[in-house]
Amino acid sequence: MSMLKGANVPVPAQSVRVELGWNSGPGVPDVDASALLLVAGKVRSDADFVFYNQPRHSSGAVRHEGKQTGGPTITDTLSVELSRVEPAVERIVLAASADAGTFGQVPGLYVRVLDAATGAEVARYDSQDATVETAFLIGELYRRQGAWKFRSVGQGYSSGLGGLATDFGISVDEPAAAAPAAPAARPAPPSAPTPSVATTPPVPPVPAAPPAPPSAPAPTPVRLSKVTLTKEAPSVSLAKQGGSSGAMRVNLTWQVRKQFKGWGAKLGRAVAMHGDLDLDLCALYELSDGRKGVVQALGNAFGSVSRPPYIQLDGDDRTGGSNTGENLTINLDHKNELRRVVIFVTIYEGARSFADLDATVTLQPLNGAPIDFSLGECTVPSTVCALALITNTGSDLVVQREANFLVPARGVSPQRTIDQAYGWGMNWTPGRK
Repeated sequence: MSMLKGANVPVPAQSVRVELGWNSGPGVPDVDASALLLVAGKVRSDADFVFYNQPRHSSGAVRHEGKQTGGPTITDTLSVELSRVEPAVERIVLAASADAGTFGQVPGLYVRVLDAATGAEVARYDSQDATVETAFLIGELYRRQGAWKFRSVGQGYSSGLGGLATDFGISVDEPAAAAPAAPAARPAPPSAPTPSVATTPPVPPVPAAPPAPPSAPAPTPVRLSKVTLTKEAPSVSLAKQGGSSGAMRVNLTWQVRKQFKGWGAKLGRAVAMHGDLDLDLCALYELSDGRKGVVQALGNAFGSVSRPPYIQLDGDDRTGGSNTGENLTINLDHKNELRRVVIFVTIYEGARSFADLDATVTLQPLNGAPIDFSLGECTVPSTVCALALITNTGSDLVVQREANFLVPARGVSPQRTIDQAYGWGMNWTPGRK
């Protein structure tokens, strides 16, 4: 049962998942979940703000896990280990923000608190009175007499995530409006001669105060910007987004739709026959010296971030619906040694096609805005999909959304199919995990 606004319930679990959900559809803006850890009503520093650009609190107690799609419903999830929350933190504010729209355009908005161990619902609040708000303080976890409780709030902001964050003490990096030009000063009228007066004896100089010690550099304000690639706007410069150094994490998450038709019916039967769908995230690379290769789980070709190819597969997720998905890390400190990279995904087992599969790709540079996009609907019997092409232009890396579903010819592997489509020209031999 949904709670009334302002109601509260005990939270007996030691670890919870906070699920923000809404219904997708034409004209519905994207929504993002975030959390603020408060002491005396304010954050202690910008590090107490957990959101898509800063997905993990330094204590490890709060993490932004990302979005999942299930039919018409989209969820964005935060995980909170209440036992690890620092004693000084009194409240964890749970917020929602709408990207390029208002919450009056977001149907079915709700927040659920789930026991992370059992999946049991601890609390639920459905927002039903949103209009022009672009950010919502939708609920909060708070301490009371040594125990945790959840309160539904439903307080809106028309100033977006930046306004909400600023209200709790976050310094936000937003472009400042240009100041209006000052009017030109009029020339002063000629002054009248002044009479001479007697001068007083000079005052002895006061000894100069010792110079103040240099102050610590001001912390970098939080960046709220993010980039979503679409068919109409498929590419972005990493340098322009601030992502020109450090590690860039490439994440793929997926979920099988519940209703099947067309090629989806074949996928549904395949999943029923073989269990969980297992996708493999891979990368073809070409280095600046001409060397080429692949990073993938097959053949244990996991790569490396500290030496060529400066790309590493973090692991092999067999479910995709988990909080982690499949991940690649690219070392942007060695971007000059990368000529081009094709990031792609193959079906290892569990289905014959990508049809009726919802998948999201996120590229998160350490020092830049996240870049994300969905693959869209697959209408062909594809077992391999090119996700993104990263190209070195000589001064920058450009990320191009591909979302290119390919159908291998009979007897041709998915890897060779990608190779042929993008002109890599490598020799291939069978491999296994």
